[in-house]
Amino acid sequence: MSMLIRGAVACIALSFTIVTQAAEPKFRAIAFYNTNVEKAHQKFAKDAVEFYGTLATKDNFVFESTTDWSKLNTENLKNYDVVLWLNDSAHGEDQKIAFQRYMENGGGWLGFHVSGYNDKNTKWPWFVQFMGDAVFNNNNWPIGPDKVKVIVDTTDHPATMRMPKSYDSPPNEFYQWVPSPRLNESVKVLMTLDPSNYPLGKKATLTGGDTPIAWTNTRYRMLYTVLGHGDDNGVLASPTANLFFEDALLWVGESGK
Repeated sequence: MSMLIRGAVACIALSFTIVTQAAEPKFRAIAFYNTNVEKAHQKFAKDAVEFYGTLATKDNFVFESTTDWSKLNTENLKNYDVVLWLNDSAHGEDQKIAFQRYMENGGGWLGFHVSGYNDKNTKWPWFVQFMGDAVFNNNNWPIGPDKVKVIVDTTDHPATMRMPKSYDSPPNEFYQWVPSPRLNESVKVLMTLDPSNYPLGKKATLTGGDTPIAWTNTRYRMLYTVLGHGDDNGVLASPTANLFFEDALLWVGESGK
């Protein structure tokens, strides 16, 4: 083989190696959701699957979605760096145990709205602790007005680094928690409902108090946001808010590498 041919072969091999390395995904994510839930939650899941599916190509990660919650098991979770719960949570003891083990062994979780719901009847103490001891207490209902002001508590976190200090969120059903997760020393609150919105709601009304809407329990690789139940335009209708949705997943996914 001539030196010229050998050189060409070497260049091709080097180029192939570079392309292969560039194509290696940053992380693997799986989103769980339910189609047998209220319509607003169904819509968010549908929009989120499309949103993150598009971002997977742009940001170079693997994104899969499923309505089969039996896949929330220890063996299957080994294949993923991040689990997303879009509009539901673990079903039954086996799934709860599998998820707890996954998180306690370094797994990542991004949860939305009802996926973090718990109340005085919740029979999963670990999950309440996981949420920063926050227990659902109240909400605004019906949702509205058209825009709701949100305070970005910090921009020194990767999930909010591109966010302004405040922004107008699309309509959403906001949960209020007692105790506030902010009181937990392991919790870092990222965004809060601006008090200027009070009173918010008609039948169910938020009249005051502390309403964090996005936080991370620093004992785990997790991030939760109450966003996930909007009007017909959807929760993912704001380019500004979508920066947070994008960066939240990227942070959870990449921080595990």
